Amino acid sequence: MALPQIVIVGRPNVGKSSLFNWLAGKRLAIVDDVAGVTRDRMTYLMCHQGRYFELVDTGGMGIKDVDNLTQEIEGQIQAAIDIATVVLFVVAVRDGLVPLDNEVVRRLRYVDVPVICVANKADNAALDDQAAVFYKLGRGKLICTSTRENRHRQELLDMIVERLPEAAADEELSAAEPEMKVAIVGRRNTGKSTFVNTLAQAERMITSEVPGTTRDSVDVRFELDGKAFVAIDTPGLKRTTSSQTDIDFYGIHRAQRSVRRADLVLIFFDATQRISKVDKQLCDYVADQYKPCIFVVNKWDELAGSMHTEKWVNYLRDSFRTMQYVPIAFITGKTGKNVKALLNHAQNLFKCARQRVPTAELNRIVRGALEHNPPPLYQNRPAKIYYATQISEMPPTIVLFCNNPHAFAEPYRRFLLGVFRDNLPYGEVPIKLYLRKRESSDPRSEDVKRAVPADDADSATASAEQPPAPTG
Repeated sequence: MALPQIVIVGRPNVGKSSLFNWLAGKRLAIVDDVAGVTRDRMTYLMCHQGRYFELVDTGGMGIKDVDNLTQEIEGQIQAAIDIATVVLFVVAVRDGLVPLDNEVVRRLRYVDVPVICVANKADNAALDDQAAVFYKLGRGKLICTSTRENRHRQELLDMIVERLPEAAADEELSAAEPEMKVAIVGRRNTGKSTFVNTLAQAERMITSEVPGTTRDSVDVRFELDGKAFVAIDTPGLKRTTSSQTDIDFYGIHRAQRSVRRADLVLIFFDATQRISKVDKQLCDYVADQYKPCIFVVNKWDELAGSMHTEKWVNYLRDSFRTMQYVPIAFITGKTGKNVKALLNHAQNLFKCARQRVPTAELNRIVRGALEHNPPPLYQNRPAKIYYATQISEMPPTIVLFCNNPHAFAEPYRRFLLGVFRDNLPYGEVPIKLYLRKRESSDPRSEDVKRAVPADDADSATASAEQPPAPTG
């Protein structure tokens, strides 16, 4: 059974997105004075008084979108209302009753689920009397709130729970943590939202040829082979020097945050377009976060018969020489071609990144690497590695205790990364490698526990994920 849906509706600029963030307790939706910022439905899983439900933010009713997407936005609002369990009808106390509020009431006339009229922007008790005018609308119980002054949040959540139907037996199962969170990133018009709709098997995201249609990062739950996943659709990126508005600024930061909280990243490329500077900046950011990722060449059907996959593979390898380990997939997001194979590969990478290698096995590999290719002398002294240990997963993080971290130059560190990649289950995932000076005779003592990234060059140095480029 699907989770109860608490849908927030209202005219533009009554504070719907602010209310969404306030109830969720997180900055999720973009809040801006510009009307029409919210286009797609945003959802957030909540639990109050032991009941799970999804909070749903929607666009403003009656807005005339500047990119002629009014019909699509209205369709997203209606789709949310159609599945609503409880509707939060938001009005603005300071503005009073305006004609657009009556238009919202008209849209809710035939809704047969509980409606709560939320009189927002009532920043103090003196404004509560002004909210009485909204009783004329005749829609639901009225409650005054203020997201700015944190007024009556608990009371509103209690009212929501009171109006929920009896809990289903599988409600907690439906609210369980997903198997994997996948961030879908790329520059504008690479087909990210179309891909998400294919995963959800519904028109979950607005799609159009207009650049920048998606303005915020949106979590979309979907199922595959009986397992729950979350796809994080992100705004398409453009060159930061051309970001002119607050919406662009927030979009970039939301996309970066989505990368940080994802378990795996799908980096989308348009098969009909050349790789741009934005693509390279985005890949650098993903690499800096040490996230498992897959290069996804989308819209491959548009090049059918005119280009071999080998050419695009070589093109990507030449463009991203420090990410030679990243696998490449060719899909058509609109039709779903190769999408399931892509997701299966993503699950395999996620599983690999969570594996831990036994210490004995790790040290055996290190000894073999040192015997096969000893490190060069440093200041006429031999460079020595005493001990290796893995201290964490996601990403796999390996610490090498040695006599002097500076004795191991970048080429030799890349050699070690290559050895680990060839001999450990991390062939297609990023690896963090740290070299730390051994301070005691037993490298398995407190040094192991304290082996974390350090900025102090005298105590530890970190190796960037830069495997050697393939030869031949």
